[in-house]
Order: sequence, then structure tokens, then C-alpha cells
Amino acid sequence: MFENLTNKFEEIFSSLKKAPSLDEKQVDEGLRNIRQALLEADVSLNVAKDFIEKIKPKAIGQEIIRSTSPGQMVIKVVYDELVSLLGDKNSELNLNQVPPVPIMLVGLQGSGKTTTTAKLARYLEKNNKKKVMMVSLDVYRPAAQEQLKILGEKNNILTLPIVPGQLPSDICSRALGAANLNGAEIILFDTAGRTQIDLQMMNEINQIEKIISPSETILVADSLTGQIAAQVAKEFKNTVDLTGIILTRTDGDGRGGAAVSMKFESNVPIKFLGIGEKIENLEVFHPDRIANRILGMGDVVSLVEKAAEEFDQENIKKTEERLKKGEFSMEDYLLQLRQMKKMGGIEGVMSFLPGVSKIKSQMDQAGIDEKIISKNEAIILSMTKKERKNPKLINGSRRKRIANGSGTDVATINKLLKQFKMMSEMMKKMSKGNTKGLADQGIPPELFNQLK
Repeated sequence: MFENLTNKFEEIFSSLKKAPSLDEKQVDEGLRNIRQALLEADVSLNVAKDFIEKIKPKAIGQEIIRSTSPGQMVIKVVYDELVSLLGDKNSELNLNQVPPVPIMLVGLQGSGKTTTTAKLARYLEKNNKKKVMMVSLDVYRPAAQEQLKILGEKNNILTLPIVPGQLPSDICSRALGAANLNGAEIILFDTAGRTQIDLQMMNEINQIEKIISPSETILVADSLTGQIAAQVAKEFKNTVDLTGIILTRTDGDGRGGAAVSMKFESNVPIKFLGIGEKIENLEVFHPDRIANRILGMGDVVSLVEKAAEEFDQENIKKTEERLKKGEFSMEDYLLQLRQMKKMGGIEGVMSFLPGVSKIKSQMDQAGIDEKIISKNEAIILSMTKKERKNPKLINGSRRKRIANGSGTDVATINKLLKQFKMMSEMMKKMSKGNTKGLADQGIPPELFNQLK
């Protein structure tokens, strides 16, 4: 999401860190570059200006100029202010209310409100162990209610049955009664959107607010609209009791300006990020972790959490048992490739690692891309069970057969076997508790230690 901004910050900090000492002129130039980077990332002018004004007195202070590592001190100042700008700490949903707890989702048409309703329902059921009912109040957009119903059926989430011709206010009253009967602990109300904020839209939301008394009123905003998203948040905040924001399509926004501007412009916390199209692609917004990512420091904590959630624990246990015996097969390698695909592929994993732009540059030079996972998967699937268990069996004639079966060539097979040999040796070291040097190979030791 923050690719462009991260690349710029990494360039700026790289020059600052190289300098053995810093004078006021160098710091001023660095701050000008930071301001420019924010504006190019579609951060609003007000936010960029305020950000630099708050950083400047600290960044040119005597304790920084005289520091033994002034570049690192400047980075620390920027990091602290960025965390403050993004919201200091993650803001959890307020579920401290007698069930059923009503939560209202609002926003403009096309922001991904209905899909986000289903994602939030799935998140609450999985992580908070709550029974959720989804309710569509969009009686205007054709098939909007049907869309939510289909999402509910597909993902085994309860939805309020559709009664044609009912007004949003009547649907609200029916939903509250139904929740008491079916035992739903949380009701998610998916309200209607418009192409722009208008009086009719706000009057309807105010009416719904009075009927259901929501514990949370969450704005669903499209991050691709940049500064417009921040302005929309500000307008909703001025009209309704907005308590939180969910930013959608953040996986397609390389600039990240909306996230940086949102809290400042609306004074409302971002609670979640929509990071993909799948129902599980909803991520809790942690300001400190996001600040780390923006500044190119990585986010190993989130990577570990994501891995622990996505990885098949039973298969991991079996792999660990084989590793303890000094075994690591192509089946184990195939499992790792598939788990990486679940985590968003190479790029998905890399986005959490420190120095991401440098890693990407090295990968581009080496000709490594997302296709390599699917290609390697096809090669392994073209092997026999015996070959997967013992790759040493794969001689010249077998390599030709596997190449033909996977639509590759012998050179590619040789490359995979070499990669597997290196991985096998590394995994054996890890099984004995030797994680030294893993960072040099691009794998954070924290990730393996968390999964052990």
C-alpha cells in the first residue's frame, strides 16, 4: 500500500544515515524531501505542513546535531510523529453493550461497503467468537440486498431475510427483533450509499442512528480516492457520530496518502484495512506497525501473526517432526510454497520485511517474480511420490520427464533442485535451533521461532 512513500523515505534516510554528522541545513533539506514525499503520496497539504512543523523543532535540536548517530535520531523523531499522526494505538471495536450490539456501516456508493460488511462479520465470528447477523438497508441500488444475502450464504454468515418493499427504518426494527430470536450477538447494518454526500442520505442515516443506537458508526472509504477519502471522512464526521474508518482497496494503492491523512482530517481512528478481495482480507490497523512499514523498517510482528493464522498447524507439526529427524522433502517444500501463496505470494510476504525496496530490486535483478511459486508448484506436482520424498533419485532422464510434464525446461528443474538443497540444509539447521544467519537469507528468525 505504501510502496511509493516507503521508497522515498528509504532514499531520504539512507543519505541521512550515511552522514557522520548533521547540520541544520542538511536536516532542513531532509525535511523538505519528506514533505515532498508526503505530497507525492497524495497526503493532503494541511497534513504534510503540520507534520513537518511538528518534526522540525525536534529534528534540529541540539541533542540530534550532537548525537553520535544523528541520522538514526532524526528517523526516530519522524517515526514517533508518524505514529501520532496515524493514531497512536490501534482502536478496537466497542462491543461492550448488551447484545445484540448494533454496528452501522456508512459510505459512498462503490466504496466496497457490502463486501466489507461480510469481511467484518467473518472477522468478528472468527476472532471475537461472536454470532453475527448482517442486514442490508440498501433498498435503492439494484440487487444490493441480494448481494449481501449471497455473501452470507457463501460464507455461512447469518443474514436477515429480505422482505421486498420495506423501508430502511422498518428493516431496522425487524432486524432487532430477529436478533433476539436467533441469538445474534452483533448486527451489522449495511446502509445505502450515494455517488456523493447529500441531504437525503444524511437524513436517512440520522434516522437509522436513532432507531438502532449503534455502538459503532464506521465509514467505509476507498483508499484509491486519496485526499477525497479524507475529505469524505471529515464530512461524515460533521454530520453523524462517526467512530471509526475502514479503508478498502489498500492492496491497490501504492501511495498510501489516504491512510496518512484520514486521522488528521477527521479525528476518527482507522480501525481496519481491506487488503484484498477475499473475505479474510481484512487487517487490523496498528499505527505503530504501519509507521514501521512506511519508513521501510518492516513489520515482522504482523508477518508472524499472519503466518500463524494462515499456516496449517497440523501440517507444520508433521514437518517439524520430520525436521527433527533430519528430513525435509519436496512435499514439505510444496507445502511452504502453498502457504506463501495463502499469505499473498512473494510480494505479500516481502511487504512486511525491512528494506523492502532493496529486496525488490535484488529480486528484479535476479529475475524472480510471483510466477516462480506457481512454476515450482507445477514442477513438484510433475514428480512421482518417490521423487518428492527423495529428490536425489532425480537423474538426467527424470529431469527431462519432469520438465515436459511441467511445461518448463531442464535448466529450470536444476534451479529448483538447487534451491531445494539450500532450503533443506537451512531447515535442518533451524530444527536444531540454529537460526543464525537466517536474516542474511531473507527469512526473519522471529518468524520461525514463532511457529516452533
